[in-house]
Amino acid sequence: MSLRISDNSPGLTDVPGLRVGAAGCDIRNKNQERLDLTLVVADRLCSAAGVFTTNDVKAAPVRVSQEILVSSAGRVRGFIANSGNANACTADQGMLDARAMAKLSAEAVKAPGEPFLVCSTGRIGELMPMPKVAKGIAEAGARLAKTSEEGDRSAWSILTSDTRPKTVTARFDWEGRTFTVSGMAKGAGMIEPNMATMLAFVATDLDAAPATLRTALLAATEQSFNCVSVDGDMSTNDTVLLLATGASGVSLDGAPAGLQKLFQEALDKVCFVLAEKIVGDGEKVTKMVSVEVSGGRTRAEAEAVARAIGNSLLVKSAWYGEDPNWGRLADAAGYARVGLDESKLDISYDDVPAVVAGRPLPENKPRWKAVVTQRRFTVKLHLHLGEASFRLLTTDLSEAYVNFNKSE
Repeated sequence: MSLRISDNSPGLTDVPGLRVGAAGCDIRNKNQERLDLTLVVADRLCSAAGVFTTNDVKAAPVRVSQEILVSSAGRVRGFIANSGNANACTADQGMLDARAMAKLSAEAVKAPGEPFLVCSTGRIGELMPMPKVAKGIAEAGARLAKTSEEGDRSAWSILTSDTRPKTVTARFDWEGRTFTVSGMAKGAGMIEPNMATMLAFVATDLDAAPATLRTALLAATEQSFNCVSVDGDMSTNDTVLLLATGASGVSLDGAPAGLQKLFQEALDKVCFVLAEKIVGDGEKVTKMVSVEVSGGRTRAEAEAVARAIGNSLLVKSAWYGEDPNWGRLADAAGYARVGLDESKLDISYDDVPAVVAGRPLPENKPRWKAVVTQRRFTVKLHLHLGEASFRLLTTDLSEAYVNFNKSE
């Protein structure tokens, strides 16, 4: 049976075997009464896998979570996540604080010593206000529940400059049983893989070895979170976690190929929907654009062209101005330096040709103009060099983005 997608689900509380709790403890130190911390706990130790930022400057929670996944052999009880402070570039104290957050989380659920992963997002270069964090962890632990209300609160608690929570649930059937893959994410600015200032948390009620989960997660992130860009800035805190609670009593390891395939499709879909929601909520964006490059010799070449276009300030500004300036697309494609042959290049906006085999079609300009006035549209380039392709989700760039990021 095909996947059943709930696009505005409560997120992780849809997954049997998980409880969540959220709290507001003023991590931003602004006397704000907003949710800024969540605790996600499995009913028992469960398998976990993670994919993290490739930035050389990694936040303390990233390093601690990577350590915990190794030391626990990928078996954890859950994770703690906060917004408002990235705990990045905080030296030794940052590492101590991240480890303390893991310890406090275990104590809050009366499971001292059991491993918890740690995720943070927010301002870089400031120490965590640990007394407030400790209070928030205790409060979140006391609120742990499987309710939709607490799932919604959890999704809100991880947001920074986002304007809305990002959740999705996929369900599928196998031999009379229904299985679930659900997730929540945050991200709006500093978005450029390989991974972006983005936290994403996905869980399933299936069981699986940590190695199985990591293989599946890498495949899913490669075609979702690693195919988006808002502003070309890679974060210090990017994290995607996948937990398998095993509450269904069914394991992916040794399972029939059909079940494994359905799970991967569900995981891919959940990650892709979350990635789309991140781009669609980009800081002060007015357009979401799919850059589809085909005909590359290799996927890496097609990706290079797509990223050159999707991260070009000139191109993004033209999209914001609703100017179908395909010359900027051709220029960006050229400086990707993949050996592009201009005489073979095709460019179109949605399905309206702008260039065919290097020859401009100015008579189509009114139709290009209509395309770029839309909130969402597609730019297609065919390089006619090979068979490889790549799709990048990106955005325009507005003066409101500049004003928003002049200061916090």
